Amino acid sequence: MSEFPRLKTGAVLQYPAQHASEYSTTVLRFVDGSEQRVSNYATPIHRWVVRLSVLDETELHLFREFFRALSGAVQNFSFTDPWDGTTYPSCSLEDSELAEQLVSPSSATTSLRVRENRD
Repeated sequence: MSEFPRLKTGAVLQYPAQHASEYSTTVLRFVDGSEQRVSNYATPIHRWVVRLSVLDETELHLFREFFRALSGAVQNFSFTDPWDGTTYPSCSLEDSELAEQLVSPSSATTSLRVRENRD
């Protein structure tokens, strides 16, 4: 399994960045008006938006090849959360296309949405 690429600085992403935790709960309502709540996941599902707006041509090529090697959103990879350093072994991309822009050899942008998978 592959690992999400790092920038030349060793960072996983650039700021501003976003991350979120998704919880899923089923609410059972009874005739007497009481409720019982059941968690559908043992732990939350994590998501990250990796915006890369200050890339050079080499770094953009690295992410382009990573995307191609995964066949877009098909294959899994490991991702290290930059907020707490936790490595999530089963993640995938949410997008089937890589939006990228090369302005000059030293100025490129792209964005990737990463989602933790449940095994």
